[in-house]
Amino acid sequence: MNRHRWWRDAVIYQVYVRSFLDSTGDGIGDLAGVRAGLPYLKKLGVDGIWLSPFYPSPQHDHGYDVADYRDVDPLFGDLAEFDRLMSAARRLGLRVLLDIVPNHCSSAHPWFREALASPPGSAARARFHFADGRGPGGEQPPNNWHSMFGGPAWTRVTEPDGRPGQWYLHMFAAEQPDWNWRAPEVHAEFDRILRFWLDRGVDGFRIDVAAGLYKHPELPDSDDPEADARTRDSVNPLAWNQPEVHGVWRHWRAVCEEYTARDGHERLLVGEVSVPTAREHAHYVRPDELHQAFFFDLLSAPWDADAFAKVISEAMQDIAGTGSTVTWVLNNHDQVRTVTRYGEPATEGSGLGAARARAAALLMLALPGASYVYQGEELGLPEVVDLPDDVLTDPIYRRTGNRARIRDGCRVPLPWSGQASPFGFTSGAADAKPWLPQPDYFAEYATDRALADTRSFWHLYRDGLQLRRELPQLGEGTLRMLDSPPGVLAFTRGGALVCAVNFGATPAPAPVPGTPLLSSGPCPPGVLPGSTAAWWITEH
Repeated sequence: MNRHRWWRDAVIYQVYVRSFLDSTGDGIGDLAGVRAGLPYLKKLGVDGIWLSPFYPSPQHDHGYDVADYRDVDPLFGDLAEFDRLMSAARRLGLRVLLDIVPNHCSSAHPWFREALASPPGSAARARFHFADGRGPGGEQPPNNWHSMFGGPAWTRVTEPDGRPGQWYLHMFAAEQPDWNWRAPEVHAEFDRILRFWLDRGVDGFRIDVAAGLYKHPELPDSDDPEADARTRDSVNPLAWNQPEVHGVWRHWRAVCEEYTARDGHERLLVGEVSVPTAREHAHYVRPDELHQAFFFDLLSAPWDADAFAKVISEAMQDIAGTGSTVTWVLNNHDQVRTVTRYGEPATEGSGLGAARARAAALLMLALPGASYVYQGEELGLPEVVDLPDDVLTDPIYRRTGNRARIRDGCRVPLPWSGQASPFGFTSGAADAKPWLPQPDYFAEYATDRALADTRSFWHLYRDGLQLRRELPQLGEGTLRMLDSPPGVLAFTRGGALVCAVNFGATPAPAPVPGTPLLSSGPCPPGVLPGSTAAWWITEH
C-alpha cells in the first residue's frame, strides 16, 4: 500500500475499548487489553484501528462526554500505557486513529463548570450555547428543539446566586453541552488538542458528529422538533450541516498537511457524516476538507439488490467524483449488528441473517475505497436483544425509558475463549463480571473457536482481507455494474475480478463459469445460491 495514500483503500477495525479486552479484572476493557489484542488484529489482516473515546469522562455516554481531551481516563489506563500501545501498533505496522468529539463535551469539563459559575453574557458562557428562556420568568426553553436522545435539547441552570437562570443547549444528553463554534476560543482549543495527539504519533482522527458543530445563529424553532429523536439521526437542518462547518474541516486538514509535510506520512480525517444525500456527503470530502466520511447508506439499505445497487452507484458518482474514495461501513457501535438486522423473525434460527451478513461482508470488501469493520463483526456476533432493563446503560434508555434503538446490544464485551462468561474477556477471577452481561450462546462465537473453524466468519474476513491486499483489481479503483438476473447484484473490478451477490432465496446462474475464488457460503460451479456472495477471476 502506498505509504503516502494509505487511507484510500485501508480496512480499519473499530475497537470499542471498554468491550474489547480487560487487562485488570474490573470487567471493563482498557488500553492494555487493546495492546494485548493487536496480534489478533494483525493476523486478521486489517490495516489499522480506530479507538473509541478513552479520555477522562463521567461516562454518561460511554466516553462521548469528554471532560479532558488530553489525557486517559483511569478506567482505561494512562498516557504511558497509550504510548506503549502506539509503540506496539507501530511494530506491527498498524495505523491508529483516535475518536475526537468536537460537537459537545462533558458537563464536568472545566470550561463548562466555569460557564456555570459565570454570569449571563460572560466570555465563559460564550463557549457554549446559553440563552434566556421564553415565557414568564424564562420558564420555557429558548426554542422547541429536541435532543437526539429524547426530550428537550435544553436544560435550565441554577445561577450562582441560587435563582433559576439561563438554559444551555445539548443535542444529546443533558450531560453533553454543545460547544459554540462561533467562539474563537473553541477553535484554538481544538487546534491544541489535535496537535497534542499528533505529536504522540497518531495516524488521524475519526470525527464524531462531523456535520454538527454549528447551529443556526438565531436558534429558531424547528418545523419538526422531534425529528432527531424520532429517527435517531441528525436531520434537524437548523442544528446540523450548517455551511460554516466546512471551514473547520479545511483548517483541520491544513493542520494534518502540516504534519505530513514534515515526514511524508499522511494523517487521516474521517468524519461521521449523516446528511440526506450522497451529493451533500460529497461536500465534506472535497480535496481541502476531510479525507473521508463514513457512507452510512450501505449500512441503512434494506436487503435488496436494487437498493444496494442504487446506493453503490450514487456513492461512486458523487463521492468518488470529488477525488476522495468512498468509506464503506456495515456495522458500528451505534447500530444493530448485521446478523440480526438482516434476519427475519419468521426464520429466526435458520441462519438467514448470518448468511446475508457474510454475503454483505464480501460485497463491502470488494468495493472500491476504504472499509471499516466493527469489533465482533468478524466473529458474526448477533445483537444481544434481551439484556435486562437493570443493566442497560444507554442514555437513550435513561432519558426515555424506551428500549427502541438502544445501543447496548451491540456493545456487549467480546468473547475470546471458553464455555462460560466472561469468555476470556477479563483477566480477573473466574466469576469476574463484564460491564454488560454476555449471553451463554456467546461461547459459539469465541475467537478461539472461530480461528479453529475454517468455515467461520473470521476466516471469511481474513481470506477476503488477504485477497484484497494481493489482488491488484481490489482496493482503490473503478467499478462497473454488470447485467444480472432479478435479485442479483454483480459488478467487475479492474476488468478481471467479478463480485456477485444473490439477494434472493433461490439459486441463480453464476455470472462466471467455474469455481469462485472466494464465496460466503457453498457455491457450486455455475450456480450462485441464495443469500450468497462470491468472487471470481476472469480470463482476459
